[in-house]
Amino acid sequence: CIFLRGNHDELLLDWLEGNTKNFDEKMWYKHGGEATVLAYSDISEATKKLHIDFLIGLENYFLDDENRLFVHAGFTNMNGVHYEYFPKLFYWDRTLWESALALDSSISKSSWLYPRRLTLYTEVYIGHTPVTRIGETVPVQKASVWNVDTGAAFKGPLTIMDVNTKEFWQSEPLNELYFNEKGRN
Repeated sequence: CIFLRGNHDELLLDWLEGNTKNFDEKMWYKHGGEATVLAYSDISEATKKLHIDFLIGLENYFLDDENRLFVHAGFTNMNGVHYEYFPKLFYWDRTLWESALALDSSISKSSWLYPRRLTLYTEVYIGHTPVTRIGETVPVQKASVWNVDTGAAFKGPLTIMDVNTKEFWQSEPLNELYFNEKGRN
């Protein structure tokens, strides 16, 4: 099982450690922070410490033996993740997905016009940008990038995918499972 760090993990870690100097509390509350604060109100300091240690131990990305990259949002460096100058871009960058979406499929991978970032890994698995933005509710592949964010935070289903077979399983839309939960809607 792979646990990767995402943008919400960073915010939770900052909050748990009291690093809120450059923290947009209103924005965090709007995107689940309020529920987090309420959930932690009855948690012991020892348990909070365990959670902090877990969050600190998360990896920014995972590269497997088949040269498949797993990253929360994407990366910006045209030479790959090992050269990323600002690691927080792994949680926030949407340009990798945008490049894959905008790519003219008639351009050959060997062409100088083909984006270098899309040739570095056999496949790249991302989330962070829901495919519901392009009218989909299932994982979408564009170029070498698989986007498996099916919009669970925005009334979509939660999805898991077998990366070897590309078979996937989905929950019901989360707003149908949790009627009182508004999510980010």
